[in-house]
Amino acid sequence: MSPAPVARREYTAAEVHALAAELRTWGQWGPDDELGAANWVTADTVVAAGRLIRRGCVFPLAIPMDRNGPQTGRTARVNPQHVMLRHGGDMLADGDQGIRGMRSTDDAVYLPLQSGTQWDALCHIFYDGQTYNGHGPGSVTGNGATHNSVTTMVDRAVGRGVLLDIPRMLGRDHLDPGDAIQDSDLQRWVDETETAVGEGDFVLIRTGHLAHRRESGWGDYVAGPSPGLGISGAAWLARRRVAAVAADTWGLEVLPSECPDIAHPVHILLMVNAGVRIGEIWDLDHLATDCAEDGVHEFFLTAPPLPITGAVGSPLIPLAIK
Repeated sequence: MSPAPVARREYTAAEVHALAAELRTWGQWGPDDELGAANWVTADTVVAAGRLIRRGCVFPLAIPMDRNGPQTGRTARVNPQHVMLRHGGDMLADGDQGIRGMRSTDDAVYLPLQSGTQWDALCHIFYDGQTYNGHGPGSVTGNGATHNSVTTMVDRAVGRGVLLDIPRMLGRDHLDPGDAIQDSDLQRWVDETETAVGEGDFVLIRTGHLAHRRESGWGDYVAGPSPGLGISGAAWLARRRVAAVAADTWGLEVLPSECPDIAHPVHILLMVNAGVRIGEIWDLDHLATDCAEDGVHEFFLTAPPLPITGAVGSPLIPLAIK
C-alpha cells in the first residue's frame, strides 16, 4: 500500500474571519488578561501531568544553539553567535600568575530570541492592527512589549504534553512542503492511539521536516514552503482548549497558505484570536521514536521561556519526561 497523502483545502478570507470570530477568547478572562489559553493550565492539570512520569526518561526537545542552525539569511534572524570573553589562552598568557592563582573562563552570546527552538509570545502576531485581547501596535515599543510578552507564561508552560506523529501514522518518513494537517488527521491520530487531546494540553506535532532538512541541508527550511498545521487542524485544537501547540517546522502552519488572501492564517486564528501560543523548531524525533516503541504518547512537559522583560519570543529547552 502506498503512503497516504495529506490533503489541502482552500479558504476564503471571509471563512477565516468567521472562524476567528468563533474561536476568539478576548475578554473571557477579563479585559486585562494576557494569558489567553494558558488560563487552561491550572494546579490540577499540573498535578495530573506529574502522574504521567513513570520511567524517569527525559527527552530534551531543543536543537543546539550554535552557528550551524537553520537561520540561513532569509530573515533578519541569524544563528546564535557564541563568543569567548576569556578562555584558556588568556590563562596561558598570564604565565606563572595564571598557574598559581584561581582563574576563570567567561563567554557571551548574540541570540535573536526566535532563531532556534522557541515560543512565540502572543504579541508576536497582529492582524488588522490588533493582537490578543485587542491590544494595538502601541503595545510593542522600542523597549519591548507592554502587553502579551512571552514572560506572561513563565509559570504556565508546564503540564501534559501530547505527541502527534503524523508521518508515522501515514506510513511516511516525513511530510512534504505544502502538506496540510487537517482536523481529520488529528482526529485519526487520537482514535488510533487512544490518546485524548484536551483542556490545558501542550500539543506537539511532528512532521519529520526538521529531521529531513537536517540530513539534506537546511536550504529554505526557514521562511520557505513547509508542511504543517492546516486551518481546520488549528480550529480543531482551539475548540479543545489546548494551552499551546508546537511543531518541528519553522512556522507551525502549512505553507503555502490555504488562504491566499491572508498571510499565516493559523497564527491569526490561534494566537491573535484564541490566545493559543505557538512553538517552533522543536526537535521531536527521539521522543517520537520512544513513543512509538512503548505506545505512550502523553508525558509531563516543562518548557518555560526565559524571563526577558518585554520579549516577543523566547528560546527554550523543552523537556518531555515519561
